[in-house]
Amino acid sequence: MATRKKNEVKTRYTDKELVEFEELIDKKLEMAREQLEFYKNQLQELADNPDSKIKGLDDGISTMESERINQMAARQRKLIQHLENAKIRIKNKVYGICRETGKLISKERLRAVPHATLSIEAKQTQK
Repeated sequence: MATRKKNEVKTRYTDKELVEFEELIDKKLEMAREQLEFYKNQLQELADNPDSKIKGLDDGISTMESERINQMAARQRKLIQHLENAKIRIKNKVYGICRETGKLISKERLRAVPHATLSIEAKQTQK
């Protein structure tokens, strides 16, 4: 394997590193899908439960609960889409490259937010 010169900047993660990130993303995807399924089941239970259909004060509470669960389910769907997009970037070998600066996103950031497309530097200048 060729070694990089000291002043040479790394422009992408190695195939081995990409496999490591893909495994992390697969675990996160599995957890996100399980969580989404949980929310779907909760919504179904609310819809099927005759007690939740009692009119009056409880009606507003069950509606609020249903909206809250729907919001959480939507967030999970969005997370799943972001993670699946990250897997496409891995396949295309462009994963971990900041879309603003073109530099590599730090491994620490990608481990914390595996679907990140911005480096911390770019994220901070966005605000």
